Amino acid sequence: MTAVKSTLPEPARKIAGDALQSTLVDLLGLSLIAKQVHWNIVGPRFRSIHLQLDEVVATARTYADTVAERSSALGLPPDGRPETIAAAYTLPGPKDGWVRDTDVVQLIADALEAAIGRLRERIAATAEPDPVTQDLLISLTAELEKQRWMFDAENWPRED
Repeated sequence: MTAVKSTLPEPARKIAGDALQSTLVDLLGLSLIAKQVHWNIVGPRFRSIHLQLDEVVATARTYADTVAERSSALGLPPDGRPETIAAAYTLPGPKDGWVRDTDVVQLIADALEAAIGRLRERIAATAEPDPVTQDLLISLTAELEKQRWMFDAENWPRED
């Protein structure tokens, strides 16, 4: 049943819907892992990284809402249920327990990098069928790239 009629033809709607749903999963998962390490970070940079993680969570949650609403506008019900996120989430996540500040920074930088890579694939996929969805994904990518840069700069110079 389609409660909302889409302005896109079905093949374009399917491509946009797939891109939006997988982005929603990434964003909701990213907000969860950022909160998990926010609560469990330890180390000399605890406070600054603790606060920086809140920025990642806020960005992920704000964009998750925008992405879900775009999906709804296309007549596709977004699925942010916990079991959906748990089954489909593939970005890096934290280990159990306390996490050292340097490990938190690397984890978040890696998760953001993976999310950005996936977003770039979705940007390419939605270029022709739905430039409006593509524009949303481009804007999200720019914001996540900014967040990734900030976390990546935290661990410089690298000790590896």
